[in-house]
Amino acid sequence: MSTIDKLKWRYATKKFDSTKSLPDEKLEVLKQAFNLTATSFGLQTLNLIIVSDTTVREHLVEHSYNQRQVLEASHLLVICIQDNISDDDVDKHFDNVKDIRDTPDSILEPFRNDLKKMMKVKSVAERQEWSIRQAYIALGNLMTVCAMEHIDACPMEGFNPEAYNDVLGLKEKNLKSVLLLPVGYRAQDDKFADFKKVRKQLEEAIIEM
Repeated sequence: MSTIDKLKWRYATKKFDSTKSLPDEKLEVLKQAFNLTATSFGLQTLNLIIVSDTTVREHLVEHSYNQRQVLEASHLLVICIQDNISDDDVDKHFDNVKDIRDTPDSILEPFRNDLKKMMKVKSVAERQEWSIRQAYIALGNLMTVCAMEHIDACPMEGFNPEAYNDVLGLKEKNLKSVLLLPVGYRAQDDKFADFKKVRKQLEEAIIEM
């Protein structure tokens, strides 16, 4: 299949085959893809929670407006943001840059200080909103990788984040859940799999200058 064919094959899976599970190598691809997602300044203020425990996921269904994909999928991916961004987070990032690239402090320090200043003028709510935008980039990246790897997925905003935070113990980790992505394999009787994609004509969606 070509890249475009794979993207056409992808759809928001409404019903998963609960008897099929993603092999470890596919999960590893998704982990790597998440970690390689582009983020502003490369700061990576996101975490990915992978929930395989069906008992936990069954409990989460009621906090997901009873959307069964949360339980029936092979795994549930929960994209989280940090509760806050501190100077320590900035330092860890630039220390990592120094270790990996051997970049001199004389080059890194101005960027380190500028990023700290930028974060200081933001409120906690503004820092969280900034991180949420990064979370959507990660979601889009994961969805595309799923299509390339022939993994079915269903992006979801419809859930109760506070309840998820409680069930998954995210508050203790200083994290907040923002997006869901159940992943696995579509059920053979999911009628939505055969629906034609409804999109604008390219001439309407694309403006060339």
